[in-house]
Amino acid sequence: MGLSPQKTVIGFIGTGVMGSSMAGHILNAGFALHVYNRTKSRADNLVSKGAVWEDTIAGLSANCDVIITIVGMPGDVEAVYFSEDGILNHVRPGTIVIDMTTSSPELAKNIYQSAKERAIESLDAPVSGGDLGARNATLSIMVGGDEKIFDKLLPLFEIMGKNIVYQGEPGTGQHTKIANQIAIAASMVAVCESLAYAKKAGLDQKTVLKSIGPGAAGSWSLNNLGPRMIADDFDPGFFIKHFMKDMKIAANSSKDLGLATPGLDLARSLYQKLIDQGCENEGTQALYKLFK
Repeated sequence: MGLSPQKTVIGFIGTGVMGSSMAGHILNAGFALHVYNRTKSRADNLVSKGAVWEDTIAGLSANCDVIITIVGMPGDVEAVYFSEDGILNHVRPGTIVIDMTTSSPELAKNIYQSAKERAIESLDAPVSGGDLGARNATLSIMVGGDEKIFDKLLPLFEIMGKNIVYQGEPGTGQHTKIANQIAIAASMVAVCESLAYAKKAGLDQKTVLKSIGPGAAGSWSLNNLGPRMIADDFDPGFFIKHFMKDMKIAANSSKDLGLATPGLDLARSLYQKLIDQGCENEGTQALYKLFK
C-alpha cells in the first residue's frame, strides 16, 4: 500500500478544535477522507469540502487504509478502539491505525499489541501546538511504534506538522507528550505571574512582551497565549478539561516512576480552582484569571 492520494483512503475520527484542521489539511492534500465524530455537525465543514461521512466507527474502519484518531479522554480512546463497534473489531488486516490523542503510555502499548494480533500496524503520535499549530500545520508530533511504519507514514505526518520526531517503541510517543505537558504546566503558572506582575507595576503588558518574549524568558506559552491573556481572550485553543486530563496522566505516570513533580502539582491545584468556578471549557490561558 502506498501513501499517494490515488491509492490511500484516510479515516479520521475526532473532528474537534484540532482534529478538524488536521483532517482538513489531509483533504486539501488530495487524499480521499472518511470522517466520523460523535457530534456529526462538527464534521459538516469537512463533508462540504468533499469528505465522506461515516455513520459508525465500524463503517469507517472497514473502508479505510489508514485511520487517525484524536478524541478527548483515555476512556474515549479505549472505546473507539476496543468496543464492539470499535476500530479493532472491524478494520481490515494491513491497515495502519494512529492514535494522536494525548493518552496513557500503557493504553498505547495495549492498542499496539491488540493491533498486532489482528495483523494491523499501530503508532501512538500525540501532538503539541494547540489550535494555532493545527490550523497552520505546524504541530509537533511525537511518535512511538515500529520505525518502519513511522517512515512509511512520515509524508502523512508532514501534512499536519513540522517538528516530527520518532521516539522509539510503542508508548514512547505518549511518554514524550507527558514530558511536554509537565514542562507546560509549570511554565503556564510562570507566564501568568509575569504578566500579572507587569500590570501591577504599571507597565504596558504588550510592550513588556516585546522585551521578554524573544529573550531567555521566551516560550510558546508566553508568546502565543500571553497576548490572549492580556486581551481577556479565554476561548479554547486547548480546553482546560483536556489539560487537566493530561496532567492527571502525567501525575499518575510520574508516581509509577517514583518521580516527584511539585511544579505539576501546583499547576493542577490552580487549574482545579478554575474548574470549580465552571471554567473547564475555556482555554488553558484562562489560568490568568486567578492572578488578575
